[in-house]
Amino acid sequence: MRIRVTHQRVTIILQLILVGEAVLAVVSQNWFTAFLTSMIIAITFFPMLFERRFRIHIPPELQLAAIGFVFASLFLGEIRDYYTRFWWWDIALHTTSGFLLGILGFLLVHIMNETEKIHVHMKPGFVSFFAFMFALGVGALWEIFEFTMDGVFGMNMQKPMLGDPSGLTDTMWDLIVDATGALVISVLGWRYLKNPDQRSFLERWIDAFIERNPRFFKK
Repeated sequence: MRIRVTHQRVTIILQLILVGEAVLAVVSQNWFTAFLTSMIIAITFFPMLFERRFRIHIPPELQLAAIGFVFASLFLGEIRDYYTRFWWWDIALHTTSGFLLGILGFLLVHIMNETEKIHVHMKPGFVSFFAFMFALGVGALWEIFEFTMDGVFGMNMQKPMLGDPSGLTDTMWDLIVDATGALVISVLGWRYLKNPDQRSFLERWIDAFIERNPRFFKK
């Protein structure tokens, strides 16, 4: 209960910051910033809407991690220009995205593996491998999206890095740290399936997800 209350308070604080930024953008007639900030505000409501629409209860830690990632990447990164001000910002966020996407991929296969409605059972090694490839695949699709936005709309999502103005170094490091984050989650997920008594942050999050969504798992 305490974790959920903390999650709600932090989420509200982040949303108020975004609302303040949107209001300032409208006053200063910076319409692009106002639009982007409004979109970020809408995204912060997605976990709650997802829960209500699909009746899948997401642990508050995961919800806060996802909302914090969106805030750090889109608001601080793009609007506040942290990608340019701090060279390590992009690397840190892509590592985090590898973690989050790895967890999502792991949970997707773990649900299919455990539900009685789907007659299939995958070994721990394959579940972990899928989580890794899922995270890396989504990361690659994001890099294609950045390339498309830069080419079609003249944006600067693939930024110069380490003396390389082409954005290639930025893209490759993004994929490398995506893979690193996904690999860590895959190893922890494999360890969880082999020995459920192990305790790391991932094991706690998985147990919390299973506890809040018993209809997906065997009794």
